[in-house]
Amino acid sequence: MHLKAGEEVEVSSTDTSAYCQARARLPEKLLEKLFNFSAQSLEQKVAKEYLWCGRNVKVIDGSTVSMPDTVENQKEYPQPSSQKPGCGFPIAKIGVVFSLITGAAVALCIDVLNTHDIKLARKLYSFLKPNDVLLGDRAFCAYADMFAITKLGCDAVFRKHQSRTTTMRKGKIIGDCDKLVTWYKPKRCPQGLNKDEFLALPSSMTVREIYYYIVIPGFRTQQVSLITTLLDKVTYSTLEIVGIYGKRWDVELDLRHLKTTLGMDILRCKSPSMVRKEIYVFLLAYNLLRSLMWSAGTTYTTPPLRLSLQGTRHHLINFIPKLLAATPQKRLRIYLTLLKVIAHKVVPLRPGRSEPRVRKRRPKIYPLMTKPRNELRKQLQTA
Repeated sequence: MHLKAGEEVEVSSTDTSAYCQARARLPEKLLEKLFNFSAQSLEQKVAKEYLWCGRNVKVIDGSTVSMPDTVENQKEYPQPSSQKPGCGFPIAKIGVVFSLITGAAVALCIDVLNTHDIKLARKLYSFLKPNDVLLGDRAFCAYADMFAITKLGCDAVFRKHQSRTTTMRKGKIIGDCDKLVTWYKPKRCPQGLNKDEFLALPSSMTVREIYYYIVIPGFRTQQVSLITTLLDKVTYSTLEIVGIYGKRWDVELDLRHLKTTLGMDILRCKSPSMVRKEIYVFLLAYNLLRSLMWSAGTTYTTPPLRLSLQGTRHHLINFIPKLLAATPQKRLRIYLTLLKVIAHKVVPLRPGRSEPRVRKRRPKIYPLMTKPRNELRKQLQTA
């Protein structure tokens, strides 16, 4: 349509209040339900050939996200106590369980910053399914938690907590650097357990301890001791357990994808309810990308975890206009083409890769804020 000079044209409103109101009306439980559905749908697509020793492996870890400095956010998720009022940002602690096979997030817990990882983990154990194997670092290696996981019909592979000083001279040796040891119930009730839960713990339990050395240049960790409830050495050999724990690092990459690639590190919502919704939407979008990668990998016989999540995101954004404009018959062909494009380029294998922990981009020369902004303004006026 050609417009003549001076002809009036209706200009669309730039007010986003209607969008914000609609977003606020979305129930938090709905987004949580959609996230859980996306995780379960992808889990159902996993065939037996992708399992580890016939088991589904999950990885657990904790992280933090920051949000705008509003009164509501500060009240619900206070900033670190080391920062002065008005000089920091509210921070929430999140606990996430990922599938080691698909890379998808399967469970989420949100709490305040000073919450210990193990407290978040105890809220996430209910999402485990019988026969699952849970991987975690030393923060999760506690007597009560090992028992709770086995009670659910699952098993655990954790790095031994630094407070335990058992040596390889104790226990029943079942292989090189591999033994069965007896753990005894703590004499005092640990923090986070009530009296009934503590009394329900058995007086002792048998676990398996494996230790090995890492000789890769640049790695901070040189000796690792693993504690696991997988006691059968024939089914779960020493090398199998060491190899599966080596993949625990994938959870760090999954969190980096969420926080850096997708931008969840710094949230934008100004109320606690909207912050939680924003986190669930990020996880939902992440799982949808993982589902697309899984479909692309299994359709074109490429390992799904070797595909690029950022590349998948870019390809999907480029294909969305064509998918929306296509007829139902043509849409399927475009979708298969999208899967082929995603599976075209595989991320190279880089075992033992190490990089120096340095930053190339220089920070700004401005000092950190150590006083509230209104006090700094007064200093400028009196200077």
